[in-house]
Amino acid sequence: MKRSQFRAMGTLVSFLLPEAQFTLGAEIIRSLFEYWEQTLSRFLPDSELSQLNRLSGRPVVVSKLLFTVLSSALEAARSTNGLYDPTLLNQLVQLGYDRTFEEVPAQSAAPTARIEPGGRWRSIQLQPSLRLVHMPVGTGVEFGGIAKGMAVDAALEALRREKIETALVNAGGDLTVMGIPAGLQQWPIEIQGKTRTWVVPFHHGALATSGIGRRYWRQGGELRHHLLDPGTGLPARTQLWSVTVAAAQCKQAEVAAKVAFLLGIEQGSAFLRQHGLAALLILQDGSARTVGPWPQEAGKKEVQQC
Repeated sequence: MKRSQFRAMGTLVSFLLPEAQFTLGAEIIRSLFEYWEQTLSRFLPDSELSQLNRLSGRPVVVSKLLFTVLSSALEAARSTNGLYDPTLLNQLVQLGYDRTFEEVPAQSAAPTARIEPGGRWRSIQLQPSLRLVHMPVGTGVEFGGIAKGMAVDAALEALRREKIETALVNAGGDLTVMGIPAGLQQWPIEIQGKTRTWVVPFHHGALATSGIGRRYWRQGGELRHHLLDPGTGLPARTQLWSVTVAAAQCKQAEVAAKVAFLLGIEQGSAFLRQHGLAALLILQDGSARTVGPWPQEAGKKEVQQC
């Protein structure tokens, strides 16, 4: 297996492919992520998503890709009763996350206006036959992790169509695998905790992580992070540091990880059990809990089960 990496969609994309198929597979992955970034990035002023946000209040015909991702985001919002909210762009900008994270200053002034709660997704109207989107004036869409997860899923499907049967694609901790590398019985997947690293055996499907270990900053003396509570529009306050979820698709794992993080330890664990998902929860104190049939590290003492 051969590995490479590049930056796209605001994160580091890495992948592992068989050496004999590496050139073809690498081109497929890079081209896909570059196209998705050019279409969906809120940080690129000429992206299709940025243009849609500027045209809020007017009906806009959009590309198949943007319509598909927006439809999936709105469905995730409905199915989680708004805990996943793709219309928190204005709140993120007010909180200081108004540029790529690498460019966000470590310290900035407090917001000058009151931060409003989310929920604007409920007023977005879609007309599938025309791929028509009508957003209320002032609404801003920001897909966050779901677009990244969907890109990972799409990359694996594109590889599969080209008869590449063994691969790992990882976009900033959202990853999916197919096949097993020659000589191995599983993929050894590394998950970074607060005080240690976990290495778990993984055979198929996807993993996604939502957490506050990297994307945080200070604004007016307040510690901020990118996982916002739609009920307040402010960074969520829970006892969790990160949530990693295993699911059939990266899109599903990404949404579930974010929702579980926002709900907190007990309610988040209940949500994951209700949907039959396995997860690793890292608490602020560095301890860990598992939910469902989470794969056990070889030679490690079992962590607490939620």
